[in-house]
Amino acid sequence: MVEALAPPEALDPVARARLYGEPMFAMPLDLYIPPDALEVFLDAFEGPLDLLLYLIRRQNFNILDIPMAALTRQYLVYVDEIRSRNLELAADYLLMAAMLIEIKSRMLLPPKKSVDGQEAEDPRAELVRRLIEYEQMKLASARLDALPVIGRDFLRAQVVIEQSLAPRFPDVDADELRAAWADILKRATLNQHHTITREQLSVREHMSIVLRALQGRRFAMFEELFDVSRGPQVLVVTFIALLELAKEHLLEVTQAEAFAPIYVRLAYTSV
Repeated sequence: MVEALAPPEALDPVARARLYGEPMFAMPLDLYIPPDALEVFLDAFEGPLDLLLYLIRRQNFNILDIPMAALTRQYLVYVDEIRSRNLELAADYLLMAAMLIEIKSRMLLPPKKSVDGQEAEDPRAELVRRLIEYEQMKLASARLDALPVIGRDFLRAQVVIEQSLAPRFPDVDADELRAAWADILKRATLNQHHTITREQLSVREHMSIVLRALQGRRFAMFEELFDVSRGPQVLVVTFIALLELAKEHLLEVTQAEAFAPIYVRLAYTSV
């Protein structure tokens, strides 16, 4: 004879809970509940305005027409939960609770007209302005926080570039080149002769003379390329020849540092 299996025990509707499969009909007297288990973390809000804005948005209240009775009642529920646990944190929230109660009381009184006969301002107006400004600042802060931040969202790329061992001469300033030319011209006037002659001078010819003078030399001083004994006319043509050669990138004018001597050398062409 096969014994029939008993049907599974149905959950007793009177039992409050089950512990290891056994029904519990009353809460145990020695049950330990940690104090932190029922704590309401109001520090998750950034202040009373943040909590008010949360309650308004959660209940879909119109921020321009706040039902003060419902809002104050919900706000006080939150504040009462924390007042007995963290009085220091609840201080600011209690101040806002007093303000809500005052606004609610003023709304129960008949409105008084001002001296000029205009309607009195809505008691909620100042609170609404503060809430709107706070929400705008909160949204702006969220938009700024969403922007990429160095060190949090990305890292700055760093590339090491090896510097060339060859020294790089600074570019010659036009004022210094003009001053060097003026000094050469001044010395040329001290060595000029009083013989009046007419000489045909060619810039191309003096360009060739300058190039020949630089052949086989690493560099030459700027002043060495001028023959001051031939007069200012030759100096002018020689200077123009230097400028034309520099323009055609056939020679380079360099200077080691500011106010240092100026050197001229043939331009190096890459093969």
